[in-house]
Amino acid sequence: MNEPLAERLRPKTLDDYLSQNHLIGKNGALTQQIKQGLIPSMIFWGPPGTGKTTLANIIASESGRPFYTLSAINSGVKDIRDVIDKAKQSGGLFTTKNPILFIDEIHRFSKSQQDSLLQAVEKGWITLIGATTENPSFEVIPALLSRCQVYILNAFEKNDLEILLDRAINQDTYLSKKNIQLQETTALLRLSGGDARKLLNIFELIINSEDTDDIIVTDESVLKKVQNNTVRYDKTGEQHYDIISAFIKSIRGSDPNAAVYWLARMIEGGEDVKFIARRLLILASEDIGNANPTALVIANNTFQAVTTIGFPESRIILSQCATYLACSPKSNAAYMAINKAQQLVKEKGDLSVPLEIRNAPTKLMKELGYGDNYKYAHNYEQNFADQEFMPEELKGYKIYEPGNNPREKAYQEFLKQRWKDKYDY
Repeated sequence: MNEPLAERLRPKTLDDYLSQNHLIGKNGALTQQIKQGLIPSMIFWGPPGTGKTTLANIIASESGRPFYTLSAINSGVKDIRDVIDKAKQSGGLFTTKNPILFIDEIHRFSKSQQDSLLQAVEKGWITLIGATTENPSFEVIPALLSRCQVYILNAFEKNDLEILLDRAINQDTYLSKKNIQLQETTALLRLSGGDARKLLNIFELIINSEDTDDIIVTDESVLKKVQNNTVRYDKTGEQHYDIISAFIKSIRGSDPNAAVYWLARMIEGGEDVKFIARRLLILASEDIGNANPTALVIANNTFQAVTTIGFPESRIILSQCATYLACSPKSNAAYMAINKAQQLVKEKGDLSVPLEIRNAPTKLMKELGYGDNYKYAHNYEQNFADQEFMPEELKGYKIYEPGNNPREKAYQEFLKQRWKDKYDY
């Protein structure tokens, strides 16, 4: 049987579709739109194996629309125009049955390729559904992104994956003929990482490696067979998220040796240079922050440099940045501070800005006391004036807690001197 198990089990209707209840559940964001056939252009953003392609197919089927599909890996502007020409003949602005064009891995399209979609989307000749594993804010041009709704698909949960395995054993025409006993599933679920396609690929590999129809699946048997057949399921790049996670955690853990190893794995695997550099940029602020503010400068310069240069030379720049960040002191104080502040905003709502620090651009505002008693810090000794800047309800509430490193200890001493009667520094 040549068709992979994941393809044989691909759901054909919403009733068979697993997970993503926030999108297609009873009160899901897409449920009513699909039922009414009013489908907007949209981008599905999520990890591999979360059902992006399947959901696009189901939407087309449920809404009774013509369905065209392109892969950004092997399609060019000519292919896009050919599909648009066909779509214009079967749909249009004043019909809800205009064709759906599904583009897999739309983040791989160049700007010119994405530009070629704009008019067709705007005029309603097609309804675009794009699938991406990358943040569309970075990888999809603003003009196209503004014309699409973005929906996030999450990795499958344990219960969903177990249901999927049960379906494979009992409903697949090939596997249902065997006597398969799932004694343990932990290894299968861990190896899948929430990726349904990966789970089924591994499961099929396990079953096909047996020369008997009586098969007992245990964690030990899974790990043994997967280790012996790694290449068979790893060539597709499904470890993308595992390796970038190992890379980031190695740098966060101050291990430049492991960081460079995982960097090499990504480079040899053909990873996008901007994806690696972008993650370094985030890490420089999230995990190093004010412990070494230069880290953010280095990471930003790295991003600019590798974007201009590309591979293979960018490997040297990435290595320099990765080792520098790994050897930098670490602090997540800025990251924790903004998390805490955002939680406060959600809990307390829109608290009023103190009157004395409000903007007063009009005469009426000045008459109402906006900006009265504001103390301009530079007019005071050491450029500091003891003034309230927090909303009344949050007076004395400390959000930023400096990290335990030399630079932020100096910040803490500075804050203690300035705010000794207000904040507990």
